[in-house]
Amino acid sequence: MQTRIDFYTASPDAFKAMMALETAVSKLPLEKSLIELVKLRASQINGCAFCIDMHTADAMKDGETPRRLFAVTAWREAPFFTNRERAALAWTESMTQVSLTHAPDEDYALLSAEFSPKEMVDLTVAISTINSWNRLAVGFRKMPQA
Repeated sequence: MQTRIDFYTASPDAFKAMMALETAVSKLPLEKSLIELVKLRASQINGCAFCIDMHTADAMKDGETPRRLFAVTAWREAPFFTNRERAALAWTESMTQVSLTHAPDEDYALLSAEFSPKEMVDLTVAISTINSWNRLAVGFRKMPQA
């Protein structure tokens, strides 16, 4: 696959806005490991090779185990995730595929059992942000380094 355009340089103002949002997400008081799992899962659903590569590497640098990372695609069946992580992953799937899921009550119930209202909003903003990055990377064919 060939890169279409470099969205970083094609619209510096849009890229600056996305980076400001990413910076804000990085400062949210949610566990960094949880955010990386969310970024990885959304990127898997969206088929974003660049983001899957980046967030897998970032998670491993922060101490995440390969075993858990490999199991993210089957998190519902894998015994390696906490209830909080499961709630976040379910919500990630719901929000990433919102046109199909319509944010079901079951996923919201899982979320609200593990997260405060502020954390629920913070997590949803983090999910929205990675989905925006995925759309840029997939749409313009941003590729990981070989």
